[in-house]
Amino acid sequence: MRVFKFGGASVKDANGIRNVAEIIKTQCPSEVVVVSAMGKTTNALEELVAAYMNQQTERIQATLSTVKSYHTAIMNELEGDFGAVHETFCFLEECVAVKPVCSYNETYDQIVSLGEILSTQIIVAYLKAHYVPVMWFDARQLIRTDTNFREGRVDWQETARRISETLVGKGVKITQGFIGQSANGRTVTLGRDGSDYTAAIFAYCLNAESVTIWKDVPGVLNADPKWFDETVLLDTITYQDAIELAYYGATVIHPKTIKPIQNKGIPLHVKSFLTPDAPGTTIGNFKQHLLTPSFIFKVNQVLISLHPNDFSFIAEDNLSHIFGRFAMAGVKINLMQNTAISFSVVVDDDPDRIPRLLGQLKDDFRVSYNENLELITIRYYDQATIDRVLVHKKLLLEQKSRYTVQLVVTDVAQEQRVF
Repeated sequence: MRVFKFGGASVKDANGIRNVAEIIKTQCPSEVVVVSAMGKTTNALEELVAAYMNQQTERIQATLSTVKSYHTAIMNELEGDFGAVHETFCFLEECVAVKPVCSYNETYDQIVSLGEILSTQIIVAYLKAHYVPVMWFDARQLIRTDTNFREGRVDWQETARRISETLVGKGVKITQGFIGQSANGRTVTLGRDGSDYTAAIFAYCLNAESVTIWKDVPGVLNADPKWFDETVLLDTITYQDAIELAYYGATVIHPKTIKPIQNKGIPLHVKSFLTPDAPGTTIGNFKQHLLTPSFIFKVNQVLISLHPNDFSFIAEDNLSHIFGRFAMAGVKINLMQNTAISFSVVVDDDPDRIPRLLGQLKDDFRVSYNENLELITIRYYDQATIDRVLVHKKLLLEQKSRYTVQLVVTDVAQEQRVF
């Protein structure tokens, strides 16, 4: 058995669904297919959650109308019995018709998860209308998690039991990415863009032959085409290199995806749904590491530097305190560097979390920071590649290891702010 995963870009409109259906019919007639929410539905549902939690009635209705209209327009171009979709719309309307009683994160998971439910219901209805043997499975009944809303941790033993006992028989098995369920019956999401991870979970539990992630790019490239005009397709990648690239921010693969399939030696293919017969990229148990330098760009970065007020050393007790603050604030550190009396980190800018974190840190440290920065990571670098990305850039911080260099840069000189 193989596992296929289609992202939101592949099912963003009626033509996309027709194309996905054709790939399913020709390439995976009896496989497990994991599908994301359509297009930008997750973003729209996130906006709905924000409006609902703030009880902004007009904004709730406007956003809800946008979500319904988008899906309805797609269904109007397709054949099928879409009764289940309309039931989901009714459930969504009921969710936002009463005042919120749960936390933001718990409410988020109950509402945003419906994007995947809607997309899979539409695809299944279309496939059935075209006489494709297909079954719809609710991932919430298959993937058991804890109650860590928005970043659910998988109960692997219970999940494996449910998946192996449920996903049997012939025909295409359609299910949702991104979502699971806790023991008390609450929906829990697996982290933003977590559908790749879902595919890996199913593959692990089914001892799948392979996983194929279908993207709008020809495979894994050595750089994002948004940043580089000339990119190179990477034919094969080791599990280790894939994990490193995902960790540093490569957007083609979700960071959690590799570990489950690597543990069982399951190859991962990244292919284009636009050219499904092209070979794409294979990630697997290869011996040869990458020969081509790979570039990862993260924008909207903040460089935060901490200095003890009493000029004491940055020692283990200081670091423990600092890491504790970052963990409680939910801020992930992308790069860190310390000297005897300073500790610097680079993080994603978050207008909600970062100001609060800085306010907490100033109680014990003198805090300075730079905003609007870029973090450039080069895997398998050489000096020529470093020089290439530093053109018209001011270098603020550089960190090198044997295979990786990270550069914190800005386009123009910016004053450092002291908090």
